[in-house]
Amino acid sequence: MIDLARIGDLCDRLGLGTMATHLPHVADEAARNELSFIEFFDRLLQAEHRERQERSRTLLTRTAGFPTIKTLEQYDFNFATGAPKPLLTELATLTFIERAENVVLLGPSGVGKTHLAVALGYKATQSGIKTRFVSAADLMLQLTAAHRQGRLKEFLRRGIQTPKLLIIDEVGYLPFSRDESSHFFQAIAQRYERGSVIITSNVPFAQWDTTFAGDATMTAAMLDRLLHHAHVAMISGESYRLRERKRAGITLPGAKTEDQVGQI
Repeated sequence: MIDLARIGDLCDRLGLGTMATHLPHVADEAARNELSFIEFFDRLLQAEHRERQERSRTLLTRTAGFPTIKTLEQYDFNFATGAPKPLLTELATLTFIERAENVVLLGPSGVGKTHLAVALGYKATQSGIKTRFVSAADLMLQLTAAHRQGRLKEFLRRGIQTPKLLIIDEVGYLPFSRDESSHFFQAIAQRYERGSVIITSNVPFAQWDTTFAGDATMTAAMLDRLLHHAHVAMISGESYRLRERKRAGITLPGAKTEDQVGQI
């Protein structure tokens, strides 16, 4: 007579905990429906596979570093009338990641660039793709610290090259020093044609050199790598945050809606 408890124990020892949990139920179902051994075993394997996929998605989401979870379905295209919905819908298929292409989301503050970047990143983690989200300011701190500690190459390998999708948020909100700009250039160069990058920025490309220590030559070289295989989404519209303040009857002294980001 088959000892289900012993089989379950062996499954646990082999790291097949879900199969052990489902074994009694699936065995009973197989007996009632006169399933073949192959059908019985297939159902057990399917249960184990689904559970492992779910654990993997949960781990990838937790380690990605998202500030919050957002989805493309939550994005208000009716409000953000300047958002290119067809392009963003195409990007949501994630084929750009398989082709190691980049995405640049440009627009004024508050139009949902970070929301869209997180939404694409979250969708990637749900598809089993290792993703990392980091603000440009935090990335600069990490690159600078690694350089000072003599482990910049290691950080570039593990923190920059390893994720299949790297999201860098808010490029241009703070200017970088010459050394910081050089480190950022190295990060982009390390990813070139090897892995996808999503960047959000409120600064048009023509003004990026002001962010990167006024070095027009290095900025041009960086943009050449970043935009060689890239999808650029120009997003215009009123700030979501200003809209919510208006709804609440809150006005800021001298507050003005930001102009649309200039063209490339």
